[in-house]
Amino acid sequence: MKKEPMNLSEIKGMVEGLNKMARNLWWTWNYEAQEIFESLSPRTWQNQFHNAVAVLRELSDKNGYELYVRLLDVDFAQKVKRVLKNFNDYMSRADTWAAANAPHLIENPVAYFSAEFGFHESLPIAAGGLGMLAGDHTKSASDLGLGFIGITLFYRDGYFQQAINRDNWQVETYPVLNPRNLAMEPVLKPDGDPLVGQVNIMGAPVFFRVWMTRVGRSTLYLMDCDVEQNPGNLRQVTARVYGGDTTTRIMQEMVLGIGGVRLLRMLGIEPSIFHMNEGHSAFLVLELIREQIAMGKKYEEGLNYAIAHSTFTTHTPVEAGHDRFNESLMKYALGDYVTSLKVPFAKIMELGKVHPEDKDELFCMTVLALKGSRNANGVSELHGQVSRKMWQKLYPGKKEEEVPIGHITNGVHLMGWMKDVVCRFYHNKLGDNWQELINEPETWKQFLDEDFVSDAEIWTLRYKLRRELIEFARRRLLAQNGVNRSTFIELDSLLDPNALTIGFARRFATYKRAVLILDRFDEIVKLVRNSSRPVQFIFAGKAHPRDDEGKKYIQNIIHQSKHSDLAGRLVFLENYDVHIARQMVSGCDIWLNNPRRPLEASGTSGQKTSVNGCLNMSIMDGWWREGYDGTNGFAIGPDSNPDNVEEQDRVDSANLFRVLTEEVVPEFFDRGPNGLPKLWINRIRHNFATLPGRFNTTRMVREYVEKYYR
Repeated sequence: MKKEPMNLSEIKGMVEGLNKMARNLWWTWNYEAQEIFESLSPRTWQNQFHNAVAVLRELSDKNGYELYVRLLDVDFAQKVKRVLKNFNDYMSRADTWAAANAPHLIENPVAYFSAEFGFHESLPIAAGGLGMLAGDHTKSASDLGLGFIGITLFYRDGYFQQAINRDNWQVETYPVLNPRNLAMEPVLKPDGDPLVGQVNIMGAPVFFRVWMTRVGRSTLYLMDCDVEQNPGNLRQVTARVYGGDTTTRIMQEMVLGIGGVRLLRMLGIEPSIFHMNEGHSAFLVLELIREQIAMGKKYEEGLNYAIAHSTFTTHTPVEAGHDRFNESLMKYALGDYVTSLKVPFAKIMELGKVHPEDKDELFCMTVLALKGSRNANGVSELHGQVSRKMWQKLYPGKKEEEVPIGHITNGVHLMGWMKDVVCRFYHNKLGDNWQELINEPETWKQFLDEDFVSDAEIWTLRYKLRRELIEFARRRLLAQNGVNRSTFIELDSLLDPNALTIGFARRFATYKRAVLILDRFDEIVKLVRNSSRPVQFIFAGKAHPRDDEGKKYIQNIIHQSKHSDLAGRLVFLENYDVHIARQMVSGCDIWLNNPRRPLEASGTSGQKTSVNGCLNMSIMDGWWREGYDGTNGFAIGPDSNPDNVEEQDRVDSANLFRVLTEEVVPEFFDRGPNGLPKLWINRIRHNFATLPGRFNTTRMVREYVEKYYR
């Protein structure tokens, strides 16, 4: 039967629908939507960081004729129609979890403040795990139908692009982001002019305009100081993620905290709760106090109001991760803002001190957040314990276990970390509503049943994903090294699709110990060069621009990958981003995590692997000490650690090599008569059965609602 093309009216509707969908990041966790945008212009999709807006701009001449013609293809138009229906159904759904369990948080939403949000490689405004957690939190809030408003800054220079020079040293560049080419739009006043807010900093007005990004049903507002009302130096305040010196940092944090509250008021949004994701936004406490004082309340009443309406999540047990400012900078930055609080400046300084009487103690943003919130939490059970110990002195008379800092263990947004191959696998196994089922623990228990999914199916999936990762790595390495005949031949045979593939990809902070695996170098070489049981390593990650020690780790790894006996079986992929992360968490067999315990507050990168059948091999830190049960991955050492750093490094190195050689490698290569590694596949089954249904942001956001938002 002949297929009739869509009529003009239907095509116009689909064009409008595609443009609307492209400017909502919902498509970043829907593989069919991504396939549509990729098929429209594969080269633009590839070169523009998989940016749906850029693809549609490529196809949009004055009358949009090319897109119109493409939609005359009946099969393609039907797929577009189906995906647009899924998008519209998602956006209009009324019977959500929040509607049944937290209806008040729909009308009066959660206002979630974070210095960074990580959603997708096309919007590079996150530096690391904190931002990725914020992005996944936002996505799951949308899935649950929660009223959710994200507040952050728009960093026009984004987070840096990483290149490696001839000395194998990280070099940073900052290409400027153009909002016109991103999934965002300006926030305008009724008269059509840009909405502009203001914060007085250092005695001068600092203006910001506002952008909006839709994330499913959630909304993110981004404040941008690059406006003509500001002089040149102030236009750079929000240029870079964590950019500049301490003065820039305090200015950014005043815009985020104070400006963010003022933005919500300008928009007419009345949040039920202000959630501070780390201490960067804690100046919002001062602004909530100031508002109450402006209404005739006393300072103490204002502080009580702020406490009653705020909650705080701390993410770091590392002292350097807590922003501190000296008294002179605080005076200079706050300027005449202090007069609006109608108390002596010393009273303001007390809010940021553990010991208010100590004149030399720096003002700490984490302390301000703790003193200005009704609830506080760490991001894993162990991190909660560490935080209670770290901040016990804030609560005199309380025992460590009585310190009012709880915990909610982080999770990840499962849909955002699966490639199309994995999505189709679960769709085939779980049916059409698989996207909702994957967040429930009961769903995953089925994977223990060989009648539900066979060993062969699991192993075939793993081989597909490993092959895709290796070919991706080869393409990236060709791009890094430049293409000529010799490098093409050399790099096209790099890595082995049959080798046990171990991945390490994250921020190159020194406490994460990226080079620990190289401590026993000669023994690792023997392991890698074993032709019957080959092992290979793929590294990726960025060091902070001012972290030379982290850069030395990168330099060491790249040097070994080029000039040692590990060459060909150890590679470093430049310019780590969400796209590389997605390839690695799916394609690696082992996800290596070996921080100095207890400095990894949660470590969500390992949670992203579980849904893909990649097994964790980790120090018993962060989330892994809650997730590991002896059958679903590998533990490096016991649930404890030596107090001495040198001793901890020595013990952890020995345990890492022992687990790798005595457990991981033998199980991976112990093949039965059918050629399948039964013990390894059983670990994958237990990984499926115990981890994705528990360590996801759907569970996490529900916990925030039940414990803290209500």
